[in-house]
Amino acid sequence: MMHSFIELAGIFETKFNIRHFPEHTPSLYDPAQYILQLGGKRVRPVSVLMGNELFDEINPDAYDVAAAIELFHNFTLIHDDIMDKAPVRRGLATVHTKFGDSTALLAGDVMLVKCYDYLNRIKSPSFHRIIQLFNTTAAQVCEGQQLDMDFEKRDSVSFDEYVNMITLKTSVLLAASLQLGAILSGTGEGNRQHLYEFGKHLGIAFQVQDDYLDAFGDPATFGKQVGGDILANKKTFLMIHALEVADSASRVKLQQLMTDNPADKVEQVLEIFKACKVDEWANELKEKYLQTALQHLEDIAVISKRKEPLKELALYLIQRNR
Repeated sequence: MMHSFIELAGIFETKFNIRHFPEHTPSLYDPAQYILQLGGKRVRPVSVLMGNELFDEINPDAYDVAAAIELFHNFTLIHDDIMDKAPVRRGLATVHTKFGDSTALLAGDVMLVKCYDYLNRIKSPSFHRIIQLFNTTAAQVCEGQQLDMDFEKRDSVSFDEYVNMITLKTSVLLAASLQLGAILSGTGEGNRQHLYEFGKHLGIAFQVQDDYLDAFGDPATFGKQVGGDILANKKTFLMIHALEVADSASRVKLQQLMTDNPADKVEQVLEIFKACKVDEWANELKEKYLQTALQHLEDIAVISKRKEPLKELALYLIQRNR
């Protein structure tokens, strides 16, 4: 029997909602456990299960791989929040805000070590292939985060450079999660590749939506500070497009706002964004990536009925408001 994303998320949560760390040295392990209790959508670990179930019944190894993926994702969040100086995550204080930068760094480190504990439990003959994909992906996520920081220091970033950065920082983890599940099922290379491309393009569409919500989302439902990207001078999809299409006066004003940081910076930037119809453009771009993702899903050689939960997941991710 196939499961929906919501059903699998419930099953995963039941297994994952335990203490993953020792009771001793609580000043290290409690902060690591803290971020896991902030919840989150668990999209990546559940994608491991969905990528597995697309082809066959869920292999028990998939739950260990899913746990490793969720721990890895949270390790990146702890470290990203330090780098971004983010005060809030999922509506609550970030690990470094609550426990200090040094402890947050170590909590992230020990969480990464815990990932390998879970991967080490795998009985599958595909063990080495799984470790290789996990390691490649983990390095790519770090590359993406570094590029993201590099871009903050640059005056301009091209659309293609930004897509590459987002692919590394955000999309490859979703793509790899799905593909890890597929590897455990023993399906062929062609199917695994289409599933990876589905995840990759869906991940980019997800980021377009994220950039959009950061600027135009409702603070009550978004859970993060609206306009955070603007305040941090992030070169998002929206900012890159605005700088490309704005008239020269608006472009000069945008660049000036990024340098001067006035108190009403967010309001002024959003005004320029709306004048440039950046919001409409972002929605069209998101749709383009979503359709490419769905085409790859279509090309996977299993009966359509088995693909329904992944199609539902794609639409759920793209139509969310937080």
